Amino acid sequence: MRILGIDPGYAIVGYGVIEFVGGRYYCVDHGAVTTDADTSFPLRLQQIYNGILSVIIKNDPDEIAIEKLFFQNNQKTAIDVAQARGVIMLAGQNSNIPISEYTPLQVKTAVTGYGQAHKPQVMEMTRRLLKLDKLPKPDDTADALAIAICHAQSSGTALRALLNKRRTSL
Repeated sequence: MRILGIDPGYAIVGYGVIEFVGGRYYCVDHGAVTTDADTSFPLRLQQIYNGILSVIIKNDPDEIAIEKLFFQNNQKTAIDVAQARGVIMLAGQNSNIPISEYTPLQVKTAVTGYGQAHKPQVMEMTRRLLKLDKLPKPDDTADALAIAICHAQSSGTALRALLNKRRTSL
């Protein structure tokens, strides 16, 4: 299974593509879609959409995993990230790729086995699981790879099968 993990944002959108075969993880591609703060916000959203669509076309993922938005203190930032998530999800939906969402707690638990793990611990376990020589940069890219790993671990569960069944019946 080829999974595109996405860490949403509007300045930096981290992405990571992994193959999950026979219980093993293989890093296929990773990077970031970036936008300039001096660019109008609607144009930034278009750049994010086009960038993620390019990643989808290049890597042909079977599924997409994206981090759920969690409450932030800054409402403007949360709203802007939500809008970026929207265009990212639209790119996946327009490409007919199933999309799953995961909380930071779910990602930390899947990658490290501990939901209160700190960011450096998650990044190091991601590097080890993917057998990478060094941590991917920027951090958003490492986060996206961790999100993809989380999806790979949960995609074979009975809960995932039930959720997929409910989605297709709607």
